[in-house]
Amino acid sequence: MAVLPLLAACAQPGGFKSASGGAAPVTVGIIALNDFHGALEPPRTAVLVPAPGEADGVRPVPAGGAAFLASAVDSIRAKYPNSATVAAGDLIGASQITSSLFLDEPTIGVLNRIGLDFNAVGNHEFDNGTDELLRKQNGGCAQHTARKPCQVEQFKGARFRYLAASTRRADGTSLFPATAIKTFGKGRQAVKVGFIGLTLKDTPSLVSPDGIKGFNFGDEAEAINAEVPRLRAAGADAVVVMIHEGGFTAGTPDPSGCEKLTGPIKGILDRLNPGVDVVVSGHTHWSYVCDYGAINPKQPILLTSAGVYGQLVTDITLEIDPVAGRVVAKRARNVIVQSDPYQSPRGFVDEAKDLPRFAARPDVAEYVGKYSEAAKAYSLRPVGKLAGPVDRAPSAGFPNQGGPEGNLIADAQLGATLGAGAQIAFMNPFGIRKPIVPEADGTVTFGSIYAAQPFNNTLITQSLTGAELKAVLEQGFDASGPHQVLSPSAGFSYTIDLSRPVGDRIVAMTFNGQAIDPAATYRVTTNSFLAGGGDTFSLFTRQRDAVVGMPDIDALEAWLKAVPPRAVPGEDRVKRVGG
Repeated sequence: MAVLPLLAACAQPGGFKSASGGAAPVTVGIIALNDFHGALEPPRTAVLVPAPGEADGVRPVPAGGAAFLASAVDSIRAKYPNSATVAAGDLIGASQITSSLFLDEPTIGVLNRIGLDFNAVGNHEFDNGTDELLRKQNGGCAQHTARKPCQVEQFKGARFRYLAASTRRADGTSLFPATAIKTFGKGRQAVKVGFIGLTLKDTPSLVSPDGIKGFNFGDEAEAINAEVPRLRAAGADAVVVMIHEGGFTAGTPDPSGCEKLTGPIKGILDRLNPGVDVVVSGHTHWSYVCDYGAINPKQPILLTSAGVYGQLVTDITLEIDPVAGRVVAKRARNVIVQSDPYQSPRGFVDEAKDLPRFAARPDVAEYVGKYSEAAKAYSLRPVGKLAGPVDRAPSAGFPNQGGPEGNLIADAQLGATLGAGAQIAFMNPFGIRKPIVPEADGTVTFGSIYAAQPFNNTLITQSLTGAELKAVLEQGFDASGPHQVLSPSAGFSYTIDLSRPVGDRIVAMTFNGQAIDPAATYRVTTNSFLAGGGDTFSLFTRQRDAVVGMPDIDALEAWLKAVPPRAVPGEDRVKRVGG
């Protein structure tokens, strides 16, 4: 079978001779990852690679799992006498149950064992608030959430350093350092690499507002431009930025490709002053390696992203002239963290014998196994039965929607809050992380529903007029962030027309077959993330006559348990007309 090269590289033009005719260049390896999301065990998802001989032009390769990731990192690190291992955020949060049940302490333990040096704080690092994030850095067993810390072992904190250049308190003080410098070699062959870490400025719309109260998330480009001169003045010969923001590519999937790059990262890179050599990005869960100078000649930056769940790791090579104090060549490739074959709902995903295969590193496998065993009592517990699998399959022609799974969750949340007067419930698509796939007899485990909803939100029921209800739904299709279809509970439906101007795109709403009355009051349930204005739905923050209910995961469990097997919602509750 013919396979296109996976290990595409980007190189900055220029030879390896020192600009001043002095010492030879020093090679430094940068090993990069992003958006690990506590994927301690193989996520049973695949990386798609080019395969021209296949019907779709691609083939899947099984990838991921902490023990396999550790071996992949070791393999890359062994190539370099000088190296640093860095990440671009969201290493924790929205995690597998094995990590999430224990407040992501085991993920920090794995990253310590892998040898991570620096991590840019992503939005999910703030899921449990700044106090809990500081505990992740410093260790200890102080309790900042409803879940008890240190259930398996004393938590000692991260041995790597969090960096957050654009996150500051109201008085201007920083939550974490903005930058770090690492020195390699000695004497004439000594070089310094500066690192800047930062999250995206839209973090406040992506996390619970209470957890970040008093903190500001500044403009990314401005923060980078402020730090580069300081690093250069401190002797940095190269500057690497880790930023929790990213982009997308088009065309045939290629982990190291860069076809038709789009997304917010472009607007950031285009505004950077000279001095940045490499940008390690994340957030979009996309993989790419881009010579950004080919896109914008004024910005000769190497841009990378390693997808999601530790399925890829980026191998970056810098050649640094120690006399001239600059990078003379740079290149990168995304390495697939190939792991064990698995059976997917669409068929068996076999190993790719023509690609590197990494053995599970024993110490990391043993460590993960300890937490997996501790989580079994939770994850394998049956919670009910479902008539079939549910997922976020597209409907109404929108990419960001909840499909049957969103409808199921909305129904569960409505059922759990009828006592608070709820009539309608909504579920946000980005709050749904995994499909729910029952076993052959229909049994659904707690681990399955937790993987679908890992955020530990509570339910909030509040009063909205029909006019306010329309205004909320309009926010899903405004100019702030990507379009999002809120999944409604049974009995409510709405119609969208994107050919109309922003603010007037919801053209119909019905409840139990009757048109919504703009002046009437309705009781509406959402999770606490949405009620706090998450995903840019700021109008939910009014919380008029609000009643706090049970955790969202408990609501879904109760819904499945009440009617075994629970039917998969099949109706199309959201319609699209016009453009």
